[in-house]
Amino acid sequence: MDGVIYRGNELIPGSDTFLKKLKSLEIPYMFLTNNSQRTRRDVALKLTRMGIEAKPEEIFTCAMATARYLALKKPNGTAYVIGENGLTAALHQNGYTVVDDEPDFVVVGEGRTINFEMIEKAVRLVAKGASLIATNLDAVCPTEQGIRPGCGAIVAMIESATGKKAFSVGKPSPVMMRMARKELGLSTDETIMVGDTMYTDVLGAVQMGYRSVLVLSGHTEEKSISNYAYAPDLVASCLNEIPETFYLTHG
Repeated sequence: MDGVIYRGNELIPGSDTFLKKLKSLEIPYMFLTNNSQRTRRDVALKLTRMGIEAKPEEIFTCAMATARYLALKKPNGTAYVIGENGLTAALHQNGYTVVDDEPDFVVVGEGRTINFEMIEKAVRLVAKGASLIATNLDAVCPTEQGIRPGCGAIVAMIESATGKKAFSVGKPSPVMMRMARKELGLSTDETIMVGDTMYTDVLGAVQMGYRSVLVLSGHTEEKSISNYAYAPDLVASCLNEIPETFYLTHG
């Protein structure tokens, strides 16, 4: 959403107009985020305060995708968590217990309260046999002050220390992309992914067979598209510049 709907705490001009248009045309949509810090209710409130009508059920976070995936893989399991409330809440809602010792999984999200002691503990638990799960592999998180280390950077430390690779559930993972589509009740050819990042949003769409739109309102410049072996179906300066003909016809 950051770079597509808003930048920091400022709405990108036209975002609200575009979403109202989708509602008036009865086109379903969902907000996807690779940020596991907030619950879907928290995210909906942030959008509402910016002037975007948003309900919790219209939000889909990588924390939710991770928790649902783990609940399917091992129901009523246990997890040692590096992350914040959005991640622990999603795990609890899916029948998981957060523990400090002998967990089935070490689950890593992002956050500002992480310390080295937590990482040390995670390394020891993974070395003893716990499976390493990442909510996403984004190396950095954008903030109004600049970038800070993201989930991927934290996971890389644990991977390097243990020699074990994490399984990531967030964008561009097919796990999250498929779950979001099913939540909307859409078929593959009805689904369009809109994002501002080539290596998560567009890549995820390409892998799933969805159409994709790259908006240039975030941190990707049009000239950098040629650096990738795949491309979006459409490039637009912002949400409100996506032509109706693109989303009113199936791919």
